[in-house]
Amino acid sequence: MKDIAYTLTFHSYWHCGAGLAAGADVDLLVVKDADGLPYVPGKTLKGLLREAIENLQQYAPEKYGQADIEACMGKLETDSKCLKKGASFFGNVTLSKVEHDALARRADLKKFLYDSISATAIDSETGVACEHSLRRMQVTVPCQLEGSILHVPDDCVTLIADGLKMIKRLGVGRNRGLGRCTLKIEEEKA
Repeated sequence: MKDIAYTLTFHSYWHCGAGLAAGADVDLLVVKDADGLPYVPGKTLKGLLREAIENLQQYAPEKYGQADIEACMGKLETDSKCLKKGASFFGNVTLSKVEHDALARRADLKKFLYDSISATAIDSETGVACEHSLRRMQVTVPCQLEGSILHVPDDCVTLIADGLKMIKRLGVGRNRGLGRCTLKIEEEKA
């Protein structure tokens, strides 16, 4: 078993949320830790990584086996409809400890991590904004986060590394230009 440490670098605004709103100001808030700092939930990354790995397996089944995917990520037992837990644990992806501690002490700086963007629906016939369609979403500025995947079976390290390289967008609005990112493995240790 190995532990994989990686960095997640965002190149554009990004939003990972929990469906919370801020009343009339913002319709979607970014998910934040206890210190009010942004992070990417581990289960979000796990889902995107699983999708990337399944795409790899579809195009190169001789290299990426279904048994390896299930050993690492888990699987759904179809007969009992129960989830069988995979060996790997995906922690939350957070700011580095130094940045986190510095920002947690300086409440006046936290506001610079966030911005709001607006969107509205436009009527295709009239070209006028549709009534009650204005939405505002809180976004996080581009930054670099750190994460780890623990207890990766030795046979799955290459699978995880190749899957991480395939993830290019993350979060809400990833198909509309938000959340452009790069994931890079920094360290593997037994």
